Amino acid sequence: MISGPARRAPRVAHIMGTAIVIEVRDSLADDNAAAIDTAIEAAFDHLRAVDERFSTYKSDSEVSRLNRGEIDERRCSAQLGTVLEMCEQARVMSDGYFDIRGHRPDGEVDPSGLVKGWSVEGAGHILDAAGASAYTINAAGDIFCRGEFEPGAPWRIGIRNPWDPQTVIAVVEARDLAVATSGAYERGDHVVNPHSGHPPDGIASMTVIGPSLTWADTWATAAFAMGIRGVDWVARELTGYEACAVSSDRHLVMSAGFERSMPVG
Repeated sequence: MISGPARRAPRVAHIMGTAIVIEVRDSLADDNAAAIDTAIEAAFDHLRAVDERFSTYKSDSEVSRLNRGEIDERRCSAQLGTVLEMCEQARVMSDGYFDIRGHRPDGEVDPSGLVKGWSVEGAGHILDAAGASAYTINAAGDIFCRGEFEPGAPWRIGIRNPWDPQTVIAVVEARDLAVATSGAYERGDHVVNPHSGHPPDGIASMTVIGPSLTWADTWATAAFAMGIRGVDWVARELTGYEACAVSSDRHLVMSAGFERSMPVG
């Protein structure tokens, strides 16, 4: 029997109210194996710190303090300021469909639609700096892939079936790719069309793929709020990003670029 180099088991931590899984495929025999192991723990620590600052569920988070008026945007941390600037950029680019104030009372902000992808991408940068070259970070459907699952074989990312969490409705082959899905199946109708104030009709989930998880996550939220037509908006307006929607009557609607990312046969 010929065996390959030893691999790490995926590591899991419960952060941001979900299970976050980091799987690094770099060989344990690599000279930098210890550095990568340290980086995995640092990546989880980074995600915990982001949750402490940005969670709308933690009363002592900076976002909660901002929403209570204890601080204002001019005096918030540089990190929160940067996120709020990106959220405003996304609002303008999406014609208001990504709006962190769109369905919140009294102008409160909820940047969660950008922050999760941004934080996971930041965790990836920590792994990159340690020399990791093949890994995934999966935060409840927001996935950042680096390199390949094994030499010559891409990562295969399943898009969850909105009606059955044990099955997938599509598969993406990924190398150095971000995959983000927005839908109502985990947190209920938490995404609304800011222009109508109601959840979008005719759509169960929206998946966006592209180079940056920060923006894939953001655009998945915006495109979901648009409904099925969000697929065309992503493909037409966002260079490097593609989309796939699952309609409420269980059909797939995808851009040509998304279809090309799926396995052949």
